[in-house]
Amino acid sequence: MTAGYDDEVTGAPDGGVPDPGERDYVSPGRFAPATVTEPDRDVPSYTDPVARDFSTAVGGPVGRHALVGFQRFATPLRIILLVALVFLALGWFTKAGCLQQRPDGDHMVLDWQNNRPYTAMCYTDTVPLYHAELLDKGVMPYFHHFYDVGPTGKQQLRYMEYPVVTGMYQYGAMRVAKAWENLHEKFGVPAALEVVLFFNVVAVGLALLWLVGIWATTRLSAGSRRPWDAMLMALSPLVIAQIFTNFDAIAVAALALAMLAWARRRPVWAGVAIGFGAAAKLYPAFLLVVLLMLCLRAGRLRSWGSAAATAVVTWLVLNLPLILFARPGWWEFFHRNTIRPVDIDSIYNVISSFTGNWVFGGVGPDGGASTVANIATLILFLCVVAGVAYVCFTAPRRPRVAQLMFLLVAGFLLVNKVWSPQYSLWLVPLAVLAVPHTRILLAWMTLDALVWVPRMMYFLGVSNKGLPEQAFTATVLLRDLAVVGLCALILRQIYRPDEDLVRATFPGPYSPPLDDPHGGVLDGAPDASSGSDVPSEPSRGSEPAPAS
Repeated sequence: MTAGYDDEVTGAPDGGVPDPGERDYVSPGRFAPATVTEPDRDVPSYTDPVARDFSTAVGGPVGRHALVGFQRFATPLRIILLVALVFLALGWFTKAGCLQQRPDGDHMVLDWQNNRPYTAMCYTDTVPLYHAELLDKGVMPYFHHFYDVGPTGKQQLRYMEYPVVTGMYQYGAMRVAKAWENLHEKFGVPAALEVVLFFNVVAVGLALLWLVGIWATTRLSAGSRRPWDAMLMALSPLVIAQIFTNFDAIAVAALALAMLAWARRRPVWAGVAIGFGAAAKLYPAFLLVVLLMLCLRAGRLRSWGSAAATAVVTWLVLNLPLILFARPGWWEFFHRNTIRPVDIDSIYNVISSFTGNWVFGGVGPDGGASTVANIATLILFLCVVAGVAYVCFTAPRRPRVAQLMFLLVAGFLLVNKVWSPQYSLWLVPLAVLAVPHTRILLAWMTLDALVWVPRMMYFLGVSNKGLPEQAFTATVLLRDLAVVGLCALILRQIYRPDEDLVRATFPGPYSPPLDDPHGGVLDGAPDASSGSDVPSEPSRGSEPAPAS
């Protein structure tokens, strides 16, 4: 229909009489009002320089008079998931070099000769763990031990070193791989080496879990009228480099679901997700610490108590069978972390490499990290928690959940004695929700992903034309400084809430100004520490709108 109609049921431009032969000028009835789900939704092609420049490749920014929110198929969520599938496929191809095979007598083996994992930069923990953790034997983790050479050069008794959910995930993937191999032997189903089947089964599961995390993050972003922010999680360079290096996508998905459940005012389900995530990797439990701080400031401790109690019960339900029947195997994860050496990606190794092991060098009594490094890790993390609490209670306006959660997790990684490269995936969804600045986040994620290159070249060794240690640790220092810069930006926006993009997004006539769209019961609650007894207008983020 052509522009220029009047408000009559039928009409023509300029109030003229319509020509019956010109059907384009005839309206069947009065226009219905545009009931858009999110009329004040952020439009990245207008507000984001990166999105605006990229949109020129597909026709330019969205039209000025476009009705945003009426897409039937090409919704933000579906487009984001489609982009995520592309980047997950790229992530698989980066590991494909380590799945190559070679003949060894009358059978095939993996071709890891001539330092292939490092020259092809395809290393993944999944492949060596299949044999090291006795998964190739088909045994149940935690109930069977094996021997390994420790840091002191002596043999030591070992069990599965991962928390229960991650360990059982590996066991389940192993059973699927062996079942597929059985089908190959009996019915001729196409197959590969069993360890390659294991990797592919693990990769499919991790990809699905990452998509779950993206779905939850998109729903959270939609609650703040910024659904396209989750695109940064889908196309993160860290996905290409690290998504299949280890099993961290399990905990990332659990934490995203926990934050979504909390945002929807379902603290019990949030506790279930937190407990599940903590049984896969401990860091999702940090959400309880953040929520406790915020609930103390808002006077919403009952909801926090429900989430905390459910989280503890869920964690106990998952861990209790092993505690009762395989306690040495269950305890291995905690024991291994206490004696684990300082990781080459940690700030302690950076300092040691530039000071000749003067500060944090040496080894502990069990061949792991030195006593100084272990004590420093504990004290500094407690300082991080205290610092986040100080920010929470001194900010002029109650910080958002995602902001404090990013600060706590980033602080933990910066002061921890271990920062495995895949740990950076923990920060991706939190950064998307806390500080959705496209250029800044893409720069940080690209830098972090590129640290993988000097890491592999360092493992290659100087004798094999690899990098010396200080060349690698210098790149680690750059990554740490980038994360510190993100923390500084978040702190600035906490103390200057008017600069927070989430809270400042289009408080137009259809939607009130936002408080904390991810805060659940905290959203619009009285701000006790600021002396305000009157709750702010609750934002629509309390019940996230569909990302359509």
